[in-house]
Amino acid sequence: MKTPIHKTHFYFAVCKPYGYLSQFISNEQRKKKQHKFLGELTNFPEGTMAVGRLDRDSEGLLLLTTDGKKSYEILSAKVEKEYYAQVDGCITNEAVKQLNQGVVITVDGKDYTTKPCNVQLLNPSKLTLPIRAKKIRDERHGPTSWIAITLREGKFRQVRKMTAAVGFPTLRLVRVRIGQIHLNDMQAGEVIELPDFF
Repeated sequence: MKTPIHKTHFYFAVCKPYGYLSQFISNEQRKKKQHKFLGELTNFPEGTMAVGRLDRDSEGLLLLTTDGKKSYEILSAKVEKEYYAQVDGCITNEAVKQLNQGVVITVDGKDYTTKPCNVQLLNPSKLTLPIRAKKIRDERHGPTSWIAITLREGKFRQVRKMTAAVGFPTLRLVRVRIGQIHLNDMQAGEVIELPDFF
């Protein structure tokens, strides 16, 4: 008879839905009844924490773990994070070039130049994304376009600030990859337990 293996740590991939906060508990939770928290998605083990954050309006891949060491490693500049951003207007090649090279955004009240990154135009007809609870405005309000942005840094609301800096504000933001872990066809609110992150 095999002895049951006691798991030291737990690892999860979550498709964070629009409108959820990347946390479990808030000191002002009673005041924020309109907000939803990750703990509402499933019964996570005690000590589970989000590895980084996605703001309330952003969606997609979020990693959760009880392993602080792995969390620290993923948040480092060694691990790429890839996002799909739907932006307002038909983004120009010049804007894409600027984003690739780095743009000036405000971080903690100071100007900050983003590091060079990889930005590419996407064909929206080939995208398969989770169904969003709140629809983005339609084409009657003007055209939109999609880009993929791959970063090795993660300042507060960085992608949104970057696209706004080149004149194309972000309407929808979906994180699709962290390192070698992909969102694939996960749907909003889906939770998958992983054996490890890497």
